[in-house]
Amino acid sequence: MAYSPFDLSGKVALVTGGNSGIGLGMALAMAQAGADIAIWGTNAAKNAAAAETLKATGRTILALECDVGDEAVVDATFARTVESFGRIDGCFANAGVSGRGGHTFLEMTSAEWHRVTRTNLDGAFYTFRAAARHMVEHGDGGVLVGTASLAAIEAAPRSEHYAATKGGMISMVRGLAVEFARYGVRAHAILPGWIETNMTANAVSTDGFKSKVLPRVPMRRWGQGDDFGGIAVYLMSSASRYHTGDTFVIDGGYSLF
Repeated sequence: MAYSPFDLSGKVALVTGGNSGIGLGMALAMAQAGADIAIWGTNAAKNAAAAETLKATGRTILALECDVGDEAVVDATFARTVESFGRIDGCFANAGVSGRGGHTFLEMTSAEWHRVTRTNLDGAFYTFRAAARHMVEHGDGGVLVGTASLAAIEAAPRSEHYAATKGGMISMVRGLAVEFARYGVRAHAILPGWIETNMTANAVSTDGFKSKVLPRVPMRRWGQGDDFGGIAVYLMSSASRYHTGDTFVIDGGYSLF
């Protein structure tokens, strides 16, 4: 008899920021493994393009516009998602923004601080809260997964606000893992290294960055969105049913070298 815990047939996954990069990589892999997928994003054109890519798997796909930093919008969009699918088995809080560099911590404005925390931390809170409420009420367990960053565990000068949100993500999922384990709900954080996405495009494309940072990546390449497909399928699947509260560093060995 074939080993089949990675078959996600009958499951539904929600991925915020799922219209490109890491989010789309996770969504596509889970769809290919049999899950139906909801993606949220703020860009309608990117949502539509991602939905077409995902529909090629033959799964049911829903793409909705959602600003995760708006509490009321998150609650309404989550309700609409549940109305469409009937259930959510996995919630991947992946939506995020980067810090705007060029200024020291001494020069950072409160507006810049709150711009980043609003999406990265408040948005994850609103998203996870809606999902946890649904999973507890539904009674079939589930998984909450947050995209953090190496910035949470390594120094991030001039990006302290970004690092704070990612460190907060790790702490939040650990608390969720303990609080909701009795309901069969698991929680994890994923810590990407240098990944080639729209968010990092300006940095990783420069000659200086390539010459100074890329040699520190033992695998000698930038990560890609689809490098996160495997971990998403594992965490969504019954293969991880006794695994909770973990942090997964996926960085090509960067943090080791």
